[in-house]
Amino acid sequence: MSEINITVTVNGTKINANVKPEMNLLKFLRSQGFYDVKCGCEMGDCGTCTVIFNGSSVKSCITLAAQADGGTVWTNKGLGEVDELTQKLQKAFVEHGSIQCGFCTPGMIIAGKAYIEKGGKPDRNEIKKAISGNLCRCTGYKKIVDAIYDVAEQMSK
Repeated sequence: MSEINITVTVNGTKINANVKPEMNLLKFLRSQGFYDVKCGCEMGDCGTCTVIFNGSSVKSCITLAAQADGGTVWTNKGLGEVDELTQKLQKAFVEHGSIQCGFCTPGMIIAGKAYIEKGGKPDRNEIKKAISGNLCRCTGYKKIVDAIYDVAEQMSK
């Protein structure tokens, strides 16, 4: 099948590229050098590849690159350079020891950001629900929930 041309703004930079219709957003982003978007299960189960696409968190492994044509994508690293909430979450993850191997971290931070931006309060049970689409094999989730809780508490004041 022939390739299609797409234009996507990623972390503030406009990218024009040819992609195969079946290429997912995850592979597109990594092919463009955005390695902070991790490749986990490639089935939408683990949340490692979560990015912000047109203002909503999405799993880039189950989003087609062609769907992003004309859209805006932010990765954890890009958000960390320009977004105060993401910076606070990144700092809290470090302070709480929420980063073990670091593989789930980008997706967890983006899930935390989406939760807080949608009015999420410092509520551990609600935070657990908000990150439930993201899997972690190292921390047991407590430290991740604590980090998001602290930032939610700061933002609610």
